[in-house]
Amino acid sequence: MKATLDKLDGLSRKLNVEVPTEKVNDAFGKVYKVLQKNANIKGFRKGKAPISAIKSMYQDRVHGDVAQELVQEGYSAALQEHDLNPIGYPQVNIEKLEEDHPFVFTAEFEIRPDVEVKKYEGLNIEREKLVISDEQIDQVLKNIQQNQAETAPVLEDRALQKDDIADIDFKGFIDGEPLQNGEAHGHQLQIGSGQFIPGFEEAIEGMKVSETRTINLKFPEEYHEKSLAGKPVNFEVKLNGIKKRVLPEIDDAFAKKVGDHESLQALKDAIREDIAESENKRIKEEERNSLLKALVEANPLDVPKSLVADQKQALENDFKNRLGQQGFGDKEFAEYKSKWDADFQSTAEFMVRSTFLLDKLSKDLEMSASEEDFENKMKEFSEQVGLDVNKVKEFYKEPQRKSQMMFQITEEKLIEHLISKSKVKEVEPKKS
Repeated sequence: MKATLDKLDGLSRKLNVEVPTEKVNDAFGKVYKVLQKNANIKGFRKGKAPISAIKSMYQDRVHGDVAQELVQEGYSAALQEHDLNPIGYPQVNIEKLEEDHPFVFTAEFEIRPDVEVKKYEGLNIEREKLVISDEQIDQVLKNIQQNQAETAPVLEDRALQKDDIADIDFKGFIDGEPLQNGEAHGHQLQIGSGQFIPGFEEAIEGMKVSETRTINLKFPEEYHEKSLAGKPVNFEVKLNGIKKRVLPEIDDAFAKKVGDHESLQALKDAIREDIAESENKRIKEEERNSLLKALVEANPLDVPKSLVADQKQALENDFKNRLGQQGFGDKEFAEYKSKWDADFQSTAEFMVRSTFLLDKLSKDLEMSASEEDFENKMKEFSEQVGLDVNKVKEFYKEPQRKSQMMFQITEEKLIEHLISKSKVKEVEPKKS
């Protein structure tokens, strides 16, 4: 067998393989004999049909089986001969396959990069200071206060205004015909919430209880129900009553009600602890990103385009799913993808490069996850999710899950080691 290697762009390679005639004929002969042994052909006993009959009836199948066998053997042998470590499956181009002739094919693929981590100690990274302001705690208190708000009827004789809760009956019409699903009685609508199409809430501000009003609007051009997009619509609205949100006082009684805290100060302390836990996780993640960025910049590396493309596709799919959960459709995703395509590309390249560098470093530093590390991680997860540790272990008993967890633990240990060897600069929190 002859195999020559062409170096293409970057990590792309092309093998030109020629399988000798003798091996081609042997492969054809083996396939013919297997088929002959099991073939049921009219006029012949099972296994006794002549090879000529087998060739006539099973020509396409034979060629396919022979080509597959010769490509697999030839490709594997050529990789070994040229000491190549491919990424993924090759793109194979087969020339005509005939008996009594050499078989020639080409295989294009990418190889794993030859990774050398020259600099991984003394990297300059940043760590954000943990700062928790009184304003942050007050904002959380206000959010809790809003969630604890109660509604009460407005007893004074006044008009509907912003932030009020309107009790309304309404009925919609398009071209004089009732709007499907456009009627309700006793609907509770907070003015300013944006629940209805633009203009509706503003149009009923100023109404008084028992008043009826006809309002003329238009569905937005980008309305989610395409059959209504851009169409004029009329609503007949009756105001049955007005309610307002009553906020509780933020005091010791409030603290006891929302979490059985002894005092308002105890509630504030608990909020501070929660914010600190959340912020510490975020700061640690950003410190990790700062390290990986410094590592990638200090160790330039050419990576397989196919892996980058796969990672980019994964990022796009994840983002599309998250947009879908927020109610956005394919059009919005296409617009975002077009606008931020370069960011998806650069992020994918960064992720692939950092993965190769970390993998090489873990081997160079002989760093791996031990069974003790795994046991500690199981206990940690058990405490986080509130499950018995044996149930958590049962979940990770499956080999692939455990392997992924061991890889994650190894990476965490490596990141901690690299941070300990870095030059860390503490920086002020970014202003939001």
